[in-house]
Amino acid sequence: MCIAMNKENINHFEFGSPIGCIAVEDNSREITAVRFLKDKTAENFNKPSELAVLARKQLDEYFSGSRKAFDLPILMNGTDFQKSVWTELLNIPYGEICSYKDIAVRIGKPNACRAVGGANNKNNIPIIIPCHRVIGAGGKLVGYSDGLEIKKFLIDLERKYI
Repeated sequence: MCIAMNKENINHFEFGSPIGCIAVEDNSREITAVRFLKDKTAENFNKPSELAVLARKQLDEYFSGSRKAFDLPILMNGTDFQKSVWTELLNIPYGEICSYKDIAVRIGKPNACRAVGGANNKNNIPIIIPCHRVIGAGGKLVGYSDGLEIKKFLIDLERKYI
């Protein structure tokens, strides 16, 4: 089942996944958000945009282990700092993890670990921008706005298909 609607030129498409209902939002040119809709079952009302269909296909491939990288246009809405963090997240290879400190160092702000965590928390395009690949110091699983169970699932999924 799926739902697609247009609100202020934003297409909203919901579908089921191994981690529950996911909504993909787009402006017909770029993906603007991926949301986990906890405790919800996807419903079908309207036809999804072509971009939403492509995003679902790629996400389905990701969950099946056949896709390691996404090839979708995305729109990063945030501050310059947030965008620098999100861009760096795109450089973390599939199946690998790094720390908030690692990201802070890579963007040239070695003392900005907490700010990196804040930027991860504001990432509107999880999975595609893989904020789940960032963990705490000493390998501790921390800081995932959609719940640590989803973060653990995504990390374990990638390790399974490396």
